Order: sequence, then C-alpha cells, then structure tokens
Amino acid sequence: MTSLQSFHTFGTEVACEQLFPVYSDQDIFDFLLKNLHPFMILGGGSNVLFTSDYKGSVLLNRIKGIEVVDEDHQSLLVSAGSGEVWHNFVMWSVGHELWGLENLALIPGTVGAAPMQNIGAYGVEQDKVFHSLEAIDLEEGTTRVFYKNDCLFGYRESYFKREGKGKYFITKVNYLLSKTARPILNYADVAQKVDPNVTSPSQIADAVIDIRKQKLPDPKKIGNAGSFFKNPVVSMDKFNSLKSTYNTMPAYESGQAMKLAAGWLIDQCGFKGVKAGNTGTYQNQALVLVNNGGASGSEILQFARQIQGAVQQKFDVELEMEVNVIGS
Repeated sequence: MTSLQSFHTFGTEVACEQLFPVYSDQDIFDFLLKNLHPFMILGGGSNVLFTSDYKGSVLLNRIKGIEVVDEDHQSLLVSAGSGEVWHNFVMWSVGHELWGLENLALIPGTVGAAPMQNIGAYGVEQDKVFHSLEAIDLEEGTTRVFYKNDCLFGYRESYFKREGKGKYFITKVNYLLSKTARPILNYADVAQKVDPNVTSPSQIADAVIDIRKQKLPDPKKIGNAGSFFKNPVVSMDKFNSLKSTYNTMPAYESGQAMKLAAGWLIDQCGFKGVKAGNTGTYQNQALVLVNNGGASGSEILQFARQIQGAVQQKFDVELEMEVNVIGS
C-alpha cells in the first residue's frame, strides 16, 4: 500500500494499492493497457474526503503547461494542462493583464478540477470564460473535445460529476480571456477592498487573496478541503418564509430562486469554531470542516452529517456536500 496522506488537503492517513503519476496523455494510454481496476484520478486532492483506504490504483495528475492557442484584438484563447495548480494559472492570467479569472484566485486544486466542479467565488464561476476541454475516454482509450454546452455546467455541477463521472481523464482546459476590463464587484467584501475605477485584474485578485487568507485556513497548516457544503438554493416562497423569521439571513438571487449562505446557516446552529474530537469547523468560517490533527475521514464525515441534521431541523433546508466522499 502507498500512503496518500500528502496528496490530499484533509491530510488524513489513507493509502492506495498503487500510485501512478501522469505527466502526459501517453502515460494514461500506457496505464489503460495494464487493465488495472478499480482506479481513480487525483489532482490537487483539495475536494475529496477519504473515509477508508482506496482498494485500487490512483492516477496522480501532473500534466503541466500553459500556452496561448489563439488571439485577436479583444481576447486570448489560453490552454492549460489539467495538472497545473489552479491558483498559479490564475496568477499567470493576471500577470498577462487578462480578465476573467481574477475573482477565482487562491482556490485550491488543479485546472482539471475547475470544470469538473464548475468552481466559483465572489460572483464568478469558471464557466463564464470556459471555452473547451480535452479528455481521454477511459473505456475507449480515445480523445474527445468537450465544448461548453457539452459540459452541462450548473452550480458546482457538470457532466463530469453526473453522467460522465469516472469515465474521462481531463487533460487540457481552454479559457477565453479578455484583454479589456470586465471587473465583477458583486460581492461586498471584494467591492470594499477595490477602487470602483479598478484598472487591472491584479487589483481584484489581490483583494480576493487577502479575503480568502482571512477567512480560510491554509491546508498546509490545518487539514481542510475549503467549503465542505454547497450554498443551498431555495424557492422564493421558501426564502420569504425563512426571512420572516430570520430577518438578518443573507441570500443572493439565483435565477428565479434564492441562494442561501451555508456558512451562516451552520453558524446559527452553533457550529462555528466547534471542536469535535479531532475534527470541527474553522474558527473564522463555519462552512470549512477541519482536521485538527489525527482525524479520520469517517470522523469528519460523521461530524458533517451532524451539521446537516442540525440545519435541516432548524431551517428545514438540506445541505448538500460539495466535497467528494471516497470510501466504503
């Protein structure tokens, strides 16, 4: 067995039978010829919770590279290897004065996980500038291009989390980034830190980095996977009913519905900064579950279910896990 503790941000002690680093498409094809099952793909390990050892092989994504594919006077089509660290890619774009990804600075994980999770923060989701991706069909051993409509993006959702789950290895992601200013300052936290006459994407990225460092723990110091739960989306009628009782409840419009702040709901149930054995919630953000040292994945999962139960009982709102739970 090979330890996976250093390859996922919760840092729990789990192992797999075999670990295969992947640096190119050919490495994937070579692995498929071995016909080893079961197997799973691991990138930055920032959105997974192992509840037991993985009884199979792990493909460790290390496919790198950033290049400009096409350009006109308004935009650049940029391609990034799926194993690139997401934040490094964002800072590359910011350093080249390109707009579109600056609100997504400091999100942990790899580029390949971005479309899979349809990551988002501070008023922006990656699908807003997503162009296409390349992926290898793990059953057929062929390469396929997925365009935006093929990916079925939703709130923290995509085709790759539903119908296509486990069927593809994303190798490259392409984004269409703008040369002209397109600042998005919908969130008060960001707007308060940025001059409304913002002139560069780095101003927004710097503000987002500062906010995230204040609110979220560094996984190198405290094991965590960022936001553990999705912000629940409820009907307008449900929101109005809740608002009549909890008049300070924060919410944001989401089409014809309202998106509630999961962290606020959890905080109202008394879980912010709580320690439960070796796990708990982060002192500055109730939405983040942490490994305070020595926690097992099953212990963290049990605590997460306690939170779900408390929010359900108090608000009649279901919290859905954003983190992918892997294990028996």
